[in-house]
Amino acid sequence: RSNPYQTNLLRDGVRRYLQLPADQTVLILHAKVAQKSYGNEKRFFCPPPCVYLSGPGWKLKQEQIKARDPGEAGFRVCGYMGLDSMGSSLMETQKLSFEEQPDAKGFGCAKALYISDTDKRKHFRLVLKLFFSNGQEIGTFHSKLIKVISKPSQKKQSLKNTDLCISSGSKVSLFNRLRSQTISTRYLSVEGGAFVASARQWAAFTLHLADEPCLRSEFPLREGYIRYGSVVQLVCTASGITLPPLIIRKVTKQYAMLDVDEPISQLHKCAFQFQGSDRMYLCLSTEKVIQFQASPCPKEANRELLNDGSCWTIIGTETVEYTFSESLACAREPVSPVPLIVSLQLTGGGDVAMLEVQGEYFHAHLKVWFGDVEAETMYRSPKSLVCVVPDVSAFGNDWRWLRYPITVPLLLVRDDGLIYSSSFTFTYTPEQNFIPGQQVLSDIPQDSDKLLDSIHQEFTRTNFHLFMQS
Repeated sequence: RSNPYQTNLLRDGVRRYLQLPADQTVLILHAKVAQKSYGNEKRFFCPPPCVYLSGPGWKLKQEQIKARDPGEAGFRVCGYMGLDSMGSSLMETQKLSFEEQPDAKGFGCAKALYISDTDKRKHFRLVLKLFFSNGQEIGTFHSKLIKVISKPSQKKQSLKNTDLCISSGSKVSLFNRLRSQTISTRYLSVEGGAFVASARQWAAFTLHLADEPCLRSEFPLREGYIRYGSVVQLVCTASGITLPPLIIRKVTKQYAMLDVDEPISQLHKCAFQFQGSDRMYLCLSTEKVIQFQASPCPKEANRELLNDGSCWTIIGTETVEYTFSESLACAREPVSPVPLIVSLQLTGGGDVAMLEVQGEYFHAHLKVWFGDVEAETMYRSPKSLVCVVPDVSAFGNDWRWLRYPITVPLLLVRDDGLIYSSSFTFTYTPEQNFIPGQQVLSDIPQDSDKLLDSIHQEFTRTNFHLFMQS
């Protein structure tokens, strides 16, 4: 464990952080699959990988750098993105320039990344390196795994091989190319609370499979893989804005196929018919999203003729988020590797309750903190940390009289003061059967210490609960 003086300094800093978190968040959005390039043809990743920088900690850190080194140089963030096999040469990566958006987030996009046919891997990751423009390194961040495909599958997908199928509750992106021209690519996005077709930014949408009779505001969710002919709901992951219930249709040569019910595959062409409408489809017109009425096909009743703007390409997407705070850190070391907590597992009880923290990118310089209390932490592997659960009395003497649960956030703190927050909390729940009645605040008996100890034994033995906040 850290020495007492260092622990007290850190505890004061963590308390200040908990009162006013100065987080810095790096969010990477990318597609689940990438189409391989062949010969001299470069098939740029579509949609292009995007990076968003958010949180008040960015401005705070830039102000600290500017105070140390006056001038504009320390004010900007820049980055490079490439494939994880490219090595350290910046010539092989794409430079990102971050522009501030109306919501104060920094936005950067890598539009010219591709994977060549000489790369024989079936999966790869993207690597993002961030710097301040004065040369100070911020850190290195990785995407999730991306699957390499040669071209969109034309075969009927089987649910026995679900690698390329799209499941209910997964995230997707939709884009449209007029006359198959790359320069005309538009992505379904949300701006100012409205759906738009953007040439620059794309939104990730959660694609829900809905039951047939379905209301716009409340639709029952179902699990399973999405098939053509299904009623679905598109929900923007960033804003929560939804489109009305839609029937997803397969597109073949600009015709919507009304009798196809096979599973949907990555990079398939599809159309979205508004449920209950008279052949009305989701359509783009320049940068606007409108409704288009398809024409019936007189010779084939199972087809409807669409225009270019109603034909969308669907692809699964991933997001990975890294959050840290340099407000306490005194070192100029990179913030990476940024640990990610995936799950928690509690074992034991009483005075020897142990918590295993499972995730990625752990190292020996991390300590688990329960709120502002440092836990004795042991490093097992890059995917596992084990700590002793602190006694609830570490949060103050008031625990003796509490009748309600105490919930504290779980943090990971590096030994130089760098804080990594998480979405996980830990809750101590008192056993009501052992709480004294009306004597809690008055007429405490002389043997109250023994009684309170017995309360505490039961309090800590069986009543730990773990919660993850969405």
